[in-house]
Amino acid sequence: MSAHIAVVTDSTSCLPEKLAAQWGIGVVQVQLHVGNQTDDEHRFDRGGLVEAMKAGTPVSTSPPDPGAFFWTYQDAASAGASAIVSLHISGRLSDTVQAAREASQQVRIPVHILDSGTASMSLGYAAVSAARVAGAGGQLNRVLDAAERRVRGATELIYVDTLEYLRRSGRIGAAQSMLGTAFSIKPLLTVRNGEVSPLARVPGTKRAMNRLVDLAEKAVGDQKADLAVTRFGSDEQEVVRRLKERIPGVGDILVADASTVIGAHVGPGALSITVSPTN
Repeated sequence: MSAHIAVVTDSTSCLPEKLAAQWGIGVVQVQLHVGNQTDDEHRFDRGGLVEAMKAGTPVSTSPPDPGAFFWTYQDAASAGASAIVSLHISGRLSDTVQAAREASQQVRIPVHILDSGTASMSLGYAAVSAARVAGAGGQLNRVLDAAERRVRGATELIYVDTLEYLRRSGRIGAAQSMLGTAFSIKPLLTVRNGEVSPLARVPGTKRAMNRLVDLAEKAVGDQKADLAVTRFGSDEQEVVRRLKERIPGVGDILVADASTVIGAHVGPGALSITVSPTN
């Protein structure tokens, strides 16, 4: 009988609930603070959060309490896991990975913590790959390798309507250089070396979305890849249509809501494309 390896991630992975459940992935919720209210992020109404942000209500985030990780790890151990692979948002964007490390010291089975250096579905696809290998009875080194390969190969392409929310949250990183851009110029961003980095300045939303598709097509190249479009108060339909038109054989494109914690940083109207090679 093969040893069972459990896979855990956090809610910034943007994994749809059905996909996480399908692969048995434990998802620990990051904390969201809206005005004087604090709770696990999935308890907040997405539309209400968008309106609160537009109204200028203070919004911030914090990592899960180590206890949330501890009980998720304990549940995995109780279900018969011999080890846990725990994959998380970049440590340069959040202290979530540190909370996971603290909790891992209290668990009776080995917990292997992976700082993904990224977020959103780049992290989500890595968790799915790890869980797929684990579900097939793969040994620990193969599960870790599957996660790390997906993380290394992934590209996160991000459109934001304004950099103001990233500036407020302190997650603006190297994109700081784009502050002061005229209102009509839209920034395109990526996650590089674990932090938000600039890609391009494009005049107007429509042109920016078209450029995002161009960049996604280039990132796919001649590889086989999973594609996901995540949205936060934005319309993804035209981007999905253009991706299918421009990248033959792409198949189904996963459309997901950005986690409310991700949304709290990128702001209303944001949209991202994840390109995650599978070969």
